[in-house]
Amino acid sequence: MSVHKQNIKKVTTHQLSAMKERGEKISMLTAYDYSMAKILDGAGIDVLLVGDSASNVMAGNETTLPITLDHMIYHASSVVRAVDRALVVVDIPFGSYQGSSSEALRSAIRIMKESGGHAVKVEGGEEIKESVERILSAGVPVMGHLGLTPQSIYKFGTYTVRAKEEEEANKLIADAKLLEDLGCFALVLEKIPSALAERVAKELTIPVIGIGAGAGVDGQVLVVHDMLGITQDFKPRFLRRYADIGGMMTEAVHHYISDVKSKDFPNEKECY
Repeated sequence: MSVHKQNIKKVTTHQLSAMKERGEKISMLTAYDYSMAKILDGAGIDVLLVGDSASNVMAGNETTLPITLDHMIYHASSVVRAVDRALVVVDIPFGSYQGSSSEALRSAIRIMKESGGHAVKVEGGEEIKESVERILSAGVPVMGHLGLTPQSIYKFGTYTVRAKEEEEANKLIADAKLLEDLGCFALVLEKIPSALAERVAKELTIPVIGIGAGAGVDGQVLVVHDMLGITQDFKPRFLRRYADIGGMMTEAVHHYISDVKSKDFPNEKECY
């Protein structure tokens, strides 16, 4: 059993800050449904992100853009019902907060009220300042997200590493400090140079969670379907596969088909 699970009955934003202060790394994975969330929470994960990546791994879309606020609330509600310990953070999807701060507040409140989530996550810095301020003014915890921001894929045109050039790196640092000053409780940095991510983590007092951002940050996040090998085609450098669940499932289904075709299943003990 996880030591962290024994010591912390319920993970909160305050406890994540304390983890950073004592140098304890934060573990974070995505979750989109009750059954998977139940397993991850029981294993002792610190944070579950109900990511808009559900658009990709659950719905088969090419990008995160098609997923709606209603979809996110559905997924988040399923996850929250499974969780006893982890902090549940919910992505506000594309088009649900960029238009105006009023829209951002309505979206955040819907997520909190209808799903029971514990916090929301938004992508961007200076350009969404008013939306972040408005959400925080209602007492909703906000996690920021900088670097590669998938909701802006058509703006950048590529999923390549971000902030390699000085100008973009300086903007990322400024945006990170702005999000901290506004009151965000944590920050995700995606697919940026490790030296830059480490610098940001050292200069901020809030926890910095990385995905493809090196080891110098305060924690790590992966898409659970990628980490478990359920998805097979996505193979970025930062991804470590901890299992081949996809292969195991394929083998199990082949076995099931064979048993059905050969009339081995069900046998006498499996009948009423």
